[in-house]
Amino acid sequence: MRSLTGAVAAVVVDDTGRVLLCRQGRRTARWALPGGRSRPGESPDQAVVRDVHAETGLTVEVVDLVGIYHLPAAPDAPPAGRAGPPPDVLVHVLRARVRGSSPAGVPGGGCRLSWHDPCRLPEPLTPVTRWAVADATAGRSGVLREVRAHAGTGPPTAHPGLPAARPGKSADRPRDTADRPRSPASPAGRNGPDAR
Repeated sequence: MRSLTGAVAAVVVDDTGRVLLCRQGRRTARWALPGGRSRPGESPDQAVVRDVHAETGLTVEVVDLVGIYHLPAAPDAPPAGRAGPPPDVLVHVLRARVRGSSPAGVPGGGCRLSWHDPCRLPEPLTPVTRWAVADATAGRSGVLREVRAHAGTGPPTAHPGLPAARPGKSADRPRDTADRPRSPASPAGRNGPDAR
C-alpha cells in the first residue's frame, strides 16, 4: 500500500474573473494554484488560509469546497531511495476570495504570482490545477476526481467542452469506477480536523 500525502490548494479569483496562479522554480517549473501541504490536526480550510498567505502574502477566506483530487503516484515510478515509493497525493481544492484590497504580508520567495483568464491558462500546468480551475469556473462544488499525471488525461486548455462532473462523480475515471456509490463530500470545515 502506498503512503498518502495531504495537500490543499485554493482557486482565488479576482473581480474580473481571473484566477491566481503561482509558478515555482525555473526551467521546467509548472504553473499551479497557491497552496501546500496540510499539517497534522489542521482542517483543509485552516491549511489553505495559512498556505496561501505564506505563498502569496494574501489573506483569503474560504467560500466552499471545489473538490477533492486524488493524484496517484505513477505505477512505474522507481522507489524513491530510503523513503520508499513516492506517495499518492490527496488535494483538497477550496474556492477562496481575497480579504481586503492588497496583500497583508509579503509573498514567500520562489513563487512568481500572476492572474490568468481561466480560458487561457499558461503552460505547463499541473494536472490538478487544470481540472480544479475547470471545475471551479463551471460552478461545480464537492467534486471527487482521480487525476492522472500523464499527458493527455486532463481537460483541454479551454474548458467549456468538459464532460459534466457531478458531486461524487469523476469524469476522469473509467465509467465502471465512476458510477460506484461514494459518500458525498462535505463543505470545508464542517467535519473538524483533517484526518490525513
